[in-house]
Amino acid sequence: MIVAGVDVGSTGAKAVVLDAATGGILGLAEAPTGFSPPKAGEEVLEAALAKAGFARGDVASVVGTGYGRVSLPFAARRVTEITCHARGARHLTPEARCVLDIGGQDSKLIALHADGSVKDFVMNDKCAAGTGRFIQNMAAVLGLDLDEFGAAAARGQPVSLSSMCAVFAETEIIGLTAQGARVDDLAAGILASVARRLKTLTGRVPLVPVLVFTGGLARNPDMTALIAQGLGVELHAPPEAPFAGALGAALIAAETAT
Repeated sequence: MIVAGVDVGSTGAKAVVLDAATGGILGLAEAPTGFSPPKAGEEVLEAALAKAGFARGDVASVVGTGYGRVSLPFAARRVTEITCHARGARHLTPEARCVLDIGGQDSKLIALHADGSVKDFVMNDKCAAGTGRFIQNMAAVLGLDLDEFGAAAARGQPVSLSSMCAVFAETEIIGLTAQGARVDDLAAGILASVARRLKTLTGRVPLVPVLVFTGGLARNPDMTALIAQGLGVELHAPPEAPFAGALGAALIAAETAT
């Protein structure tokens, strides 16, 4: 029996096709969410099934998660991204006790009980700074894509940025560029400011090992290393970490499918 999880976020949609009996990943797919969350969810599900060599009729159950989960007509069940990221991270790293997810429009810090269930969580969902979209926008201001941005930041010495606000930070970056600041140093400074912003989440949910980093940025080793350095912790980012939400949804589908 195969099952699937579909995670439709504000910027990206991801799908995981799973062997329900073994928990083995059979297919992965992702695409930009664009203007239509249900269309993006449909496309990534079909793409993941094609990679796995199955058709829609073969799927016993689909669980949806993420910002766009309510709009997925094919989902038998919809589950919050907190629960799904926790399940996915724990499956990828069985020792996980804490999860950091940097999403497109929010960041989440999730504490886990010893059995892997959610103990507590905190979200940065009212401020763009510290989110994936903030990093993406700042990279665009510097004329870089995300891979180039991570590599530049790894080469740079962090410039001190005074603004923690996404709106004013862009103005500050443009001003510093005009003053001759190096792109590498600005990229490093931006990631350092993101780490400072994330650290403000750690009052109620402390950063404890083993800490798993999920979300699209987790695929970039340079950014993962610099954010870990800024937080003063070790971040574990397994290869499938960007798909943790969809994976968690698929695991829940496996539990409930008949």
